[in-house]
Amino acid sequence: MSRVGKAPITLASGITVTVDAANVVTVKGPKGELKQAVDRDLKVEIADGKVTISRPTDQIRHRAIHGLTRALINNMVEGVTNGYTKVLELVGVGYRAAVAGQQLDMSLGYSHNIIFDLPKEISATAAMEKGQPPRVTLTSIDKQLLGQVAAKIRGLRKPEPYKGKGVRFQGEIVRRKAGKTAGK
Repeated sequence: MSRVGKAPITLASGITVTVDAANVVTVKGPKGELKQAVDRDLKVEIADGKVTISRPTDQIRHRAIHGLTRALINNMVEGVTNGYTKVLELVGVGYRAAVAGQQLDMSLGYSHNIIFDLPKEISATAAMEKGQPPRVTLTSIDKQLLGQVAAKIRGLRKPEPYKGKGVRFQGEIVRRKAGKTAGK
């Protein structure tokens, strides 16, 4: 049995979870509302402040989606309660970022600035402190969307292994290579 799938999700006060006839779970909280479609075979039960997910059989397919469904619902509850944050660092000479509305304007060493349109569910701030690389902070209640957008921004200029320049997540360790050695 899935250890993750068996664990109940505890709901804090102010969080409401509902399941409709089409097996769509809706989570409402102080930060917003999220919806997730759940496989029709799984049963989502809400009782005395806890959400439990049960599967009908021990088929491989049911076992595979049991823990996943529980994790997705837990991420939704966590998102509407506290929200999620990702911090990206722009490491490199002349790299900068600015936020104007839902657009992220970045200078990443190319001949032109890159303007990245952010989804409406994500808010961003850019900070430039002396002695620190420029930082872009992304916040959202949807963990999946936040990770996908952060990965796309990182993909615009991945950290390279020789000088370590590029866009990286805060705390990410970039493996460095030695580079060329002197000849004879």
